[in-house]
Amino acid sequence: MSEVKSGDKVRIHYTGTLKDGTVFDSSQGRDPLEFEVGSGQIIPGMDKHLPGMAVGEKKTIVAEALEAYGPRHDEAQQAVPRAQIPAEIPLEVGLQLQMQSPEGQVVPVTVVSVSDDEVVLDANHRLAGEDLTFDIELVEIVA
Repeated sequence: MSEVKSGDKVRIHYTGTLKDGTVFDSSQGRDPLEFEVGSGQIIPGMDKHLPGMAVGEKKTIVAEALEAYGPRHDEAQQAVPRAQIPAEIPLEVGLQLQMQSPEGQVVPVTVVSVSDDEVVLDANHRLAGEDLTFDIELVEIVA
Protein backbone atom coordinates (compact mmCIF):
# COMPACT_ATOMS: atom_id res chain seq x y z
CA MET A 1 0.00 0.00 0.00
CA SER A 2 1.29 3.44 -0.96
CA GLU A 3 2.08 6.02 1.72
CA VAL A 4 2.16 9.79 1.41
CA LYS A 5 5.55 11.42 0.99
CA SER A 6 6.59 15.05 0.61
CA GLY A 7 5.87 16.26 -2.92
CA ASP A 8 2.80 14.03 -3.39
CA LYS A 9 -0.43 15.68 -4.44
CA VAL A 10 -3.15 14.46 -2.08
CA ARG A 11 -6.85 14.89 -1.38
CA ILE A 12 -8.07 14.97 2.21
CA HIS A 13 -11.29 15.55 4.07
CA TYR A 14 -10.89 17.49 7.29
CA THR A 15 -12.77 19.13 10.12
CA GLY A 16 -11.00 21.82 12.12
CA THR A 17 -12.05 22.64 15.68
CA LEU A 18 -10.98 25.00 18.43
CA LYS A 19 -10.19 23.92 22.01
CA ASP A 20 -13.84 24.41 22.99
CA GLY A 21 -15.01 22.12 20.18
CA THR A 22 -16.27 24.89 17.90
CA VAL A 23 -15.89 23.88 14.23
CA PHE A 24 -14.11 26.66 12.33
CA ASP A 25 -13.81 24.90 8.96
CA SER A 26 -14.65 21.59 7.31
CA SER A 27 -14.54 19.98 3.89
CA GLN A 28 -17.58 17.82 4.68
CA GLY A 29 -20.24 18.29 2.03
CA ARG A 30 -17.62 19.65 -0.38
CA ASP A 31 -14.93 18.18 -2.59
CA PRO A 32 -11.84 17.04 -0.68
CA LEU A 33 -9.05 19.59 -0.25
CA GLU A 34 -6.30 18.97 -2.83
CA PHE A 35 -2.72 20.17 -2.35
CA GLU A 36 0.93 19.16 -2.59
CA VAL A 37 2.40 17.86 0.67
CA GLY A 38 5.37 19.90 1.86
CA SER A 39 4.73 22.79 -0.54
CA GLY A 40 3.50 25.31 2.01
CA GLN A 41 -0.05 25.31 0.62
CA ILE A 42 -1.52 24.40 4.02
CA ILE A 43 -0.49 25.23 7.58
CA PRO A 44 2.73 23.50 8.70
CA GLY A 45 1.06 21.98 11.76
CA MET A 46 -1.19 19.90 9.52
CA ASP A 47 1.24 19.33 6.65
CA LYS A 48 3.89 17.65 8.81
CA HIS A 49 1.45 14.91 9.91
CA LEU A 50 0.61 13.67 6.41
CA PRO A 51 3.78 11.82 5.32
CA GLY A 52 3.40 8.12 6.08
CA MET A 53 -0.42 8.14 5.90
CA ALA A 54 -2.17 5.59 3.68
CA VAL A 55 -5.33 6.12 1.63
CA GLY A 56 -8.39 5.67 3.86
CA GLU A 57 -6.41 6.36 7.04
CA LYS A 58 -7.91 8.81 9.54
CA LYS A 59 -6.17 10.66 12.34
CA THR A 60 -6.65 13.54 14.73
CA ILE A 61 -3.82 16.04 14.98
CA VAL A 62 -3.21 19.25 16.89
CA ALA A 63 -1.54 22.17 15.15
CA GLU A 64 -0.15 24.50 17.80
CA ALA A 65 -0.62 28.22 17.14
CA LEU A 66 2.99 28.73 16.02
CA GLU A 67 2.50 26.06 13.31
CA ALA A 68 -0.96 27.30 12.37
CA TYR A 69 -1.68 31.02 11.98
CA GLY A 70 0.96 32.22 14.42
CA PRO A 71 0.62 34.21 17.63
CA ARG A 72 -1.63 37.23 18.02
CA HIS A 73 0.23 40.52 17.65
CA ASP A 74 -1.06 43.48 19.64
CA GLU A 75 0.57 45.84 17.16
CA ALA A 76 -1.71 44.43 14.44
CA GLN A 77 -4.58 46.35 16.04
CA GLN A 78 -4.88 49.97 15.04
CA ALA A 79 -7.29 52.74 15.95
CA VAL A 80 -8.27 54.96 13.04
CA PRO A 81 -10.40 58.10 13.09
CA ARG A 82 -14.03 57.27 12.27
CA ALA A 83 -13.96 60.06 9.69
CA GLN A 84 -11.36 58.16 7.62
CA ILE A 85 -13.83 55.36 6.91
CA PRO A 86 -16.49 56.05 4.27
CA ALA A 87 -19.85 56.85 5.88
CA GLU A 88 -21.68 54.30 3.69
CA ILE A 89 -19.83 51.42 5.37
CA PRO A 90 -22.13 50.19 8.18
CA LEU A 91 -19.51 49.63 10.86
CA GLU A 92 -20.19 46.93 13.42
CA VAL A 93 -17.97 44.71 15.54
CA GLY A 94 -16.93 41.60 13.58
CA LEU A 95 -17.27 43.22 10.15
CA GLN A 96 -14.44 42.22 7.83
CA LEU A 97 -12.92 44.91 5.63
CA GLN A 98 -9.98 45.16 3.28
CA MET A 99 -7.40 47.87 3.67
CA GLN A 100 -4.37 48.65 1.55
CA SER A 101 -0.89 48.80 3.04
CA PRO A 102 1.50 51.63 2.07
CA GLU A 103 3.18 49.08 -0.24
CA GLY A 104 -0.13 48.44 -2.02
CA GLN A 105 -0.80 45.03 -0.49
CA VAL A 106 -4.44 44.22 0.38
CA VAL A 107 -4.78 43.46 4.11
CA PRO A 108 -7.96 41.90 5.55
CA VAL A 109 -8.97 43.49 8.86
CA THR A 110 -11.76 42.95 11.37
CA VAL A 111 -13.61 45.71 13.21
CA VAL A 112 -13.10 45.08 16.95
CA SER A 113 -14.65 48.27 18.37
CA VAL A 114 -16.52 51.33 17.15
CA SER A 115 -17.09 54.69 18.82
CA ASP A 116 -18.20 58.08 17.50
CA ASP A 117 -14.56 59.13 17.19
CA GLU A 118 -12.59 56.03 16.20
CA VAL A 119 -12.69 52.50 14.89
CA VAL A 120 -10.28 49.81 16.07
CA LEU A 121 -9.23 47.42 13.30
CA ASP A 122 -7.41 44.11 13.81
CA ALA A 123 -5.18 42.68 11.06
CA ASN A 124 -4.46 39.43 12.95
CA HIS A 125 -5.79 36.30 11.25
CA ARG A 126 -9.01 35.30 13.02
CA LEU A 127 -7.34 32.05 14.14
CA ALA A 128 -4.04 33.62 15.25
CA GLY A 129 -3.05 32.50 18.73
CA GLU A 130 -5.25 29.39 18.56
CA ASP A 131 -4.16 25.76 18.79
CA LEU A 132 -6.20 23.95 16.13
CA THR A 133 -7.41 20.34 16.14
CA PHE A 134 -8.00 18.60 12.83
CA ASP A 135 -9.73 15.30 12.13
CA ILE A 136 -8.30 14.30 8.76
CA GLU A 137 -8.91 11.46 6.35
CA LEU A 138 -6.60 10.75 3.43
CA VAL A 139 -8.96 10.25 0.51
CA GLU A 140 -6.50 9.90 -2.35
CA ILE A 141 -2.89 10.20 -3.45
CA VAL A 142 -3.24 11.79 -6.89
CA ALA A 143 -1.17 10.16 -9.62
